Amino acid sequence: MDAKQLANATLDDIVFENRHKTYGAYELRTTYRKTVWRAFLIGGLTFVAGIAGPYYAQRFYEGLQAKKEVVVDIDLSDLEKQKEKEEKIELPPPPPEEIKKPEVAQVAFPPPVPKPDEQVIEETPPPKMEEMLDKAISNKNVEGEKSEGLIEDTPPEAKEEVKVAEIEQPKEDEIFTTVEQQAEFPGGAREMYKFLGANIKYPAAAQRANVSGKVFLQFVVNTNGSIVDIQVLKGIGFGCDEEAMRVVKEMPKWNPGKQNGRSVRSRFTLPVSFVLE
Repeated sequence: MDAKQLANATLDDIVFENRHKTYGAYELRTTYRKTVWRAFLIGGLTFVAGIAGPYYAQRFYEGLQAKKEVVVDIDLSDLEKQKEKEEKIELPPPPPEEIKKPEVAQVAFPPPVPKPDEQVIEETPPPKMEEMLDKAISNKNVEGEKSEGLIEDTPPEAKEEVKVAEIEQPKEDEIFTTVEQQAEFPGGAREMYKFLGANIKYPAAAQRANVSGKVFLQFVVNTNGSIVDIQVLKGIGFGCDEEAMRVVKEMPKWNPGKQNGRSVRSRFTLPVSFVLE
């Protein structure tokens, strides 16, 4: 080996100079580092996979199980706030219609105007007392019906009876949005939420699409407590709207709303939440 070859030669070239290199020892020495690094990487990856594999497999299995478990969450906060606001609102009673006083005949008494003596003429004499018994005093003549007595002579009890009779009573077919006493589920809001949670079934289509949210329903509570005219104000689809309507239709009769102490038809809004955990 000359000087130039010696400068570029490795330790293996020097050791195996003038020796047979086909028996395998030379090849093993030259590929030793690559083999060691390859074995190190393969062993490290195998070790990491053996440690992390069971952990991620368990997480994946728990995720599949969680999707199968359905939890229906009924959001009560909006309904409780809405109910408190409605209870605080006090509707003033409808104003009674003014009692129209019947017109009565009146006799005018114009004020005196001083005039010169030459212009003074004889005025018409005032009416007699018998003609004034059934008339009211005024400054102008008004033709009207004769009254048996003055309006001010009407007893207070009679006036109160007229006012009560003239107060407008609610019509049977009228639907109230806000009433003095709101309609409610038998047993109150807590029993209604128990009923919804026990009867609502999460639709399979919504589970597969991972859909959740609130369905806002509006319906009318009749005077006998039955529920009619169920409508979806805002839905989320995938069968959740239909499921919420189905459960509301199966509800027992409610306690109807009241206005002026009388049962009336009232409109009610109910939010139903569908939550998939």
